Amino acid sequence: MGVLNRAIVETELSLIMNLSSKSPPVSPKPPYTVLVIDDHPLFLKGAAQILAMDSDFKMVGNAIDGAQGIELALQLEPHLVLLDINMAGMDGMAVLTELKHQNFSGLIIMLTVSADTQDITLALQQGADGYLLKDMQPEDILRKLRYAINHQPVTVLDATIANTLVEMLRNEGMVPSMARVSFSDREQEVITCIAEGKSNKLIARSMDISEGTVKVYVKNILRKLNLSSRLEAAIWAVDHGY
Repeated sequence: MGVLNRAIVETELSLIMNLSSKSPPVSPKPPYTVLVIDDHPLFLKGAAQILAMDSDFKMVGNAIDGAQGIELALQLEPHLVLLDINMAGMDGMAVLTELKHQNFSGLIIMLTVSADTQDITLALQQGADGYLLKDMQPEDILRKLRYAINHQPVTVLDATIANTLVEMLRNEGMVPSMARVSFSDREQEVITCIAEGKSNKLIARSMDISEGTVKVYVKNILRKLNLSSRLEAAIWAVDHGY
């Protein structure tokens, strides 16, 4: 795929994660129930083995096609759905869209082999709560899943995927260098918290300030970085060592 133009990048990423008006829901207590939707039987077995490594996770079902996956997700209401993209018949994107349309309350994390930028941006734009690659180490997958559950709302990304998004921004000249940005001490604290995936409410609590004040800091940070969403700011922060 060719380099996306600036307008497309800004439009897609601004839709991915803008948490300024959201309050974090109460995190569930373990065991965290998981449904796996994937049309590869060997991977379903592998996913079961990975989840069995941590007693806080409980695999409550699996589906080998999209239609069955939707039915089970709405029936079982798991805390977490692990969803492949490339499936015969109804693919993962269609499943994601339908579950969101049905107001499925659990988290939906894409777990796939595809590192294609179109798949990444489309999945996140459609509301996926994360995008992980199947070649990650099992321990890293479990760590990302636990973080997603305990830090809602947040988008968890494989490091490779985060780097891909950074490159998309950098190639369009959208990511300013450290030398061109001057943050106050409080803004430094806020951008660090954003990089950690914290919501405004959690940032306010950790800094002992009001949510309204946090929103002002976030607005100033986005203005200084010439960005339009928290995800873009988080990518910039991680890329610059925060």
